[in-house]
Amino acid sequence: MALGALTTPQDGSVQTDLHLEFPDNRLLIDLCGEHDRHLVLVEQVLGVQIVRRGNHLSILGGDPETRARAAEILEALYDRLQSGRPVEGADVDRELRMGRATEEPDPRDGDQLEMFLGGRFEIKTRKKPVEPRTEAQKAYVKSLFENELAFGIGPAGTGKTYLAVAVGVTMFINGLVDRIILSRPAVEAGEKLGYLPGDMKDKVDPYMQPLYDALNDFLPGKQVAKLIEEKKIEIAPLAFMRGRTLANAFVVLDEAQNATTMQMKMFLTRLGEGSRMVITGDRSQVDLPRGVMSGLADAERLLKPVPGISFNYFTSKDVVRHPLVAAIIEAYEADAG
Repeated sequence: MALGALTTPQDGSVQTDLHLEFPDNRLLIDLCGEHDRHLVLVEQVLGVQIVRRGNHLSILGGDPETRARAAEILEALYDRLQSGRPVEGADVDRELRMGRATEEPDPRDGDQLEMFLGGRFEIKTRKKPVEPRTEAQKAYVKSLFENELAFGIGPAGTGKTYLAVAVGVTMFINGLVDRIILSRPAVEAGEKLGYLPGDMKDKVDPYMQPLYDALNDFLPGKQVAKLIEEKKIEIAPLAFMRGRTLANAFVVLDEAQNATTMQMKMFLTRLGEGSRMVITGDRSQVDLPRGVMSGLADAERLLKPVPGISFNYFTSKDVVRHPLVAAIIEAYEADAG
């Protein structure tokens, strides 16, 4: 039986299950995952049962459409393994969220944004490829390549900053920008951290750690350290951007909801020739003093009509952390609503 072939009862009765054959047992082991955890994830999300017998997988339960969806996911993951790419939990999650696209673009070698498996994006970095896991993430990544100024707005865990840094690293590797500049409003780096030992960098670095973590996911640690030493990568509080013109750089402002209106205006007007700028933030996590307006909300109000600026929005459905994170966000949103 060929990969993905469906079993049809001889008597013409209603089919109650699907049977798939996978020729390579080694790849099938990777498809199933350790202790069949990849199959369990598909079962839990789609409400089906997947039974393995030799090099066959049988999909039981659910309606015909759901069984066909499960088969499509398993085939796509097996195709991925056949092409030499690994399958991890994140890849299963992406298939469950997005599925196959209908268009089949023709990728060109050397493109910083490679299309594969029916229109998904793969962001190539030095350490690993990064693939959007939801439709909102896919649209966001596309906008980062297409627009000089882009906003990513939504709750924590939706990949806003992570994907922005991945795109920045890719553009830097391909010579499209000369520098990467990552910034955050150091709202908690004033008197609250004043008692900590060390200079300003020592006090601020803990607050900037998520940006370091993202960089280290995409570049070898020694290379990150060298690039920081050479000022090819800068990680600095928002206040340090004043008075600068950021040319030929990929610039990310994270936690932008904690920038004041004047800080946001100052930052946005740093955009120089040959640069890309990404603003990310969560409107529900404003830590500014009471009565101080968030610069993110103000920029959203003022700049939405401006051509060439993209706004991408995420919801709890785009959370790619632990499933409980999405449930927690939804609970708080329901209470606030």
